[in-house]
Amino acid sequence: MSMTDQRVMASSAVMAAGTVVSRASGYVRSALLVAALGASIRGDLFTIANTLPNMVYILLAGGIFNAVLVPQLVRRISSDPDGGDAYASRVITLSALFLGAVSVLLVVLAPLLLQVYLDSRYLEPDRAAHLESIVNLTRWCLPQVFFYGMYVLIGQVLNARGRFGPMMWAPIANNLISVGVLVLFLVVWGPVGDSADQYAPLSGSQEVLLGLGSTIGIVAQCLVLVPYLRASGFSYRPRFDFRDPELKHTLSLGVWTVLFVIATQAAYLVVVRLASGGTAGGGDGTGLTVYSNSLLIMMVPHAIVTVSLATAILPRLSALASEDRLAELGSTVGSTLRTALALVLPFAVLLPLVAGDVAAAAFSWGGGEERAAAFAPTLALFGPALVFFTVHYFMLRGFYAMEMTRLVFFIQLAVSATNVAVAVALVPSRPPEDTAPMLVVAYLSSYAVGAAISSVLLRRTAGGIEGSQLLRFLVRMALVLAVAAAATWAAELAMSGLGERPGPLVALVRGGLSGLAGCVVLLLGARLLHVREVTSLVDMVAARLHRR
Repeated sequence: MSMTDQRVMASSAVMAAGTVVSRASGYVRSALLVAALGASIRGDLFTIANTLPNMVYILLAGGIFNAVLVPQLVRRISSDPDGGDAYASRVITLSALFLGAVSVLLVVLAPLLLQVYLDSRYLEPDRAAHLESIVNLTRWCLPQVFFYGMYVLIGQVLNARGRFGPMMWAPIANNLISVGVLVLFLVVWGPVGDSADQYAPLSGSQEVLLGLGSTIGIVAQCLVLVPYLRASGFSYRPRFDFRDPELKHTLSLGVWTVLFVIATQAAYLVVVRLASGGTAGGGDGTGLTVYSNSLLIMMVPHAIVTVSLATAILPRLSALASEDRLAELGSTVGSTLRTALALVLPFAVLLPLVAGDVAAAAFSWGGGEERAAAFAPTLALFGPALVFFTVHYFMLRGFYAMEMTRLVFFIQLAVSATNVAVAVALVPSRPPEDTAPMLVVAYLSSYAVGAAISSVLLRRTAGGIEGSQLLRFLVRMALVLAVAAAATWAAELAMSGLGERPGPLVALVRGGLSGLAGCVVLLLGARLLHVREVTSLVDMVAARLHRR
């Protein structure tokens, strides 16, 4: 492992540690949420209301903040006499004014906004109480748009200055507040279980507790980062001189990124509408709660591994691109992708085999064994989808570093069009309980297309992404994973007597032991076949533990 790779891994380790704790607290939150509200229409009311602010933020500004800003900040830090402070201050001031005005407007227009995202059955007279409930919830949640934006913006300023940890640790504050809110909900109103309450609207006091509590969590997540700004050497001063040429350049690059986000969010709008239709009629349908919570579990290795690695290498990729060292850029993307896949591929292969136990362990608390079983098919399908998503994600980091946002937009058009086409073709033709799984099939199909297109184009643009090394790695991993999957399946079969739908603790033990069997076989096979990407990670972790 080169010195550059070691530095990337060290930076990634800091972010990954924060992400592990953040995700762990996030899963406690998700389990409590399903226990309190269920996975049917009541759960979807809150999930949609609490998801909309993040969707709207990403639509309006997330693309610029996440993809365009870091390369610009890195360039200004190295070239400006003040280390880029004036430029960053202008961006923060302009963004705060924009996001503040938008948040106020959205609260007023919440009913109109929801008509865009909800299935038409929510507008029928027999769903009037549900519609009123989700409008109230959404109004409590929409101020999150401002604080989501400021959190990401401050975090990107810190990332550009090499301070990667705070942004990954800050969500813990949000999760802790959310857990406290849900515990209070359960104490006052109790778990919904598999009762008829999971199909009923929320009361006014429940709406205030859940909606306001969620917003306070995002506020805390943002405020946690503020002290780190000065510690990083950045000094913020409100700046209203927005005619800076570099700021104009950033916004011009952002135009294509905004179009990229519009394409992505248009596809997700279709997903939300179709998902809300899965539970609108009540009964056994699956919808956005099942889809989004399964996606949350699927994103474990993405958040811990992929995001950490990608965030750590983006400043380096930006520097290589600015120096026109494209071959090194492609090589860095390729080597980092292999490192990420060393952890993503085992998860993607083993998750479908233990999906039933994972679902039961996560979502059957409070007497909801039948409810938890609805998550298993969706979880199983999300495993393979993660591989294509990971490849596509890394390829785009290379394009962003080269400021090729226009090309990224056209790639995303193909991804979004595939997602919409497959979802619209599959979901209406299937019963309501298949809504969430069919949406995952659409997700998988779209990122398979995206991964193929983006990898071919980046290889042509950068002159290669170490394709031969990647192919050798994938062949050896396929052999090792085949044996590991067999070991996991055999362990599940040996413990099948514990029940088809066990309680959460039994499911946790069975799924954990089965997964452990597969991981042990994976590590032994990686040693035997010299899969360096796996063994290097294991050796690095072992060395760190030994030093401690």
